[in-house]
Amino acid sequence: MNLKELSQNLGLSQTTVSRALNGYPEVSAATRARVEEAAKAFNYRPSTRAKGLATGKALAIGHVIPMSTKHEMVNPIFGDFIAGAGETYARHGYEMILSIVADEDEHQIYRGLKSRRAVDGVIVHGPSMNDPRIPLLQELGLPFAVHGRATGCETPYAWLDVNNRSAFERATRFLFDLGHRRIALINGLEVMDFAHRRRAGYEDALRAHNVAVDPALMRSGEMTEVFGYQSTRDMLQETNAPTAILASSLISALGARRAVEEQGLTIGRDVSIITHDDALSYLQNGGDVPIFTATRSSVREAGRQLAHILLDIIANPGGTPKTTLLEAELMVGGSTGPAPRKD
Repeated sequence: MNLKELSQNLGLSQTTVSRALNGYPEVSAATRARVEEAAKAFNYRPSTRAKGLATGKALAIGHVIPMSTKHEMVNPIFGDFIAGAGETYARHGYEMILSIVADEDEHQIYRGLKSRRAVDGVIVHGPSMNDPRIPLLQELGLPFAVHGRATGCETPYAWLDVNNRSAFERATRFLFDLGHRRIALINGLEVMDFAHRRRAGYEDALRAHNVAVDPALMRSGEMTEVFGYQSTRDMLQETNAPTAILASSLISALGARRAVEEQGLTIGRDVSIITHDDALSYLQNGGDVPIFTATRSSVREAGRQLAHILLDIIANPGGTPKTTLLEAELMVGGSTGPAPRKD
C-alpha cells in the first residue's frame, strides 16, 4: 500500500496523512492516532526519502571504513557492533550507510558526506592515538560519536569505551594471585588507543607486584588466530617461558591455545590464558562456564548505546558531549589455574 491508497482508505488528504506520520504538531492527537493505527494495520511504511524531505534530515548514519583498517574489518567485533547499532537506527527510522574507502580518500569522504547532507551523523571506529578524524569532524560540524577514545585529542567529543586499562590491570592481578610471575601480553596494534590502554593496565599490575616490564613477553599486531599462535609458540620456546598469557581478543586466544597444545601442554595447568571477550553472538566463549577466563563486555550492547548517543546529539545539537565508560566483568573459566611448580 502506498501513501495515496492509505489516504483514500482513511478519507484524508495525502498531506494530512504524511504530516501525521512525520510528527507535525498541527495534526490533532486523534487524527494522528487514527493514521498510525491504519498504517500499522496495512503494514504501511513511509519511505525514508519522503520522511527526509519532510523533516529536512537525511535520516541516515554513516560508517566510514578505510580499506587498510584490518583491525576493524577482519574482526567479528565489527559485525556485532553494527548489528547493535542497526537495531537502534531501525527503531528510530534511520538507515545506515557503510562506506569502504581508500585510506587517502577518507577525509574527503567525510567532507562529501557533510556537503551533500547525505548523513545526519557518523560513528568513528577504531580510534588511534591523536586520531585526526576527530578535529576534522569538529571542523566540519558533522555530528559524530566515537567507539573508543583517542588519547591526545583534548577537545570534548562524544564517545563510548570499555575501561580497557582497568580490565587488563585486574586480569593481570588475578594471574599474580594464582602465583604467576612470567605473564605475557599478546596485544592488538598499539597505535590503536584500546591496545595502548590495555598495555598500560598490564604494566600497572606488573609494577604493583615489583615485576619488571619485559619486552620479550610482549607482542603487538593484528589480532588474528595466526598472530596469537605464532606469538605464543615463539615465547614458549624461550628458556624462561611465560606461565600465563593475556590476549587482547578471543581470536588471538584461540591461536595461543593451539600453540600451547602443540607443545603437549595443558591450558589451565601448564599455561594459563586470559582473553578479552566481546560476548560475540557467533563466536561464543563457551556456555554457562566460559572456555577462557575473560574480561567480558558486550560489543553489541556498545553499538546500541553509542547509536543512542549519536541520535541524541543529532536531535539536540549544542549540548555537552556525552561520554560513557563501560566496565568489563572478569569471568573465570577453564583456562586459568595456579602457576605450575618448578621442580
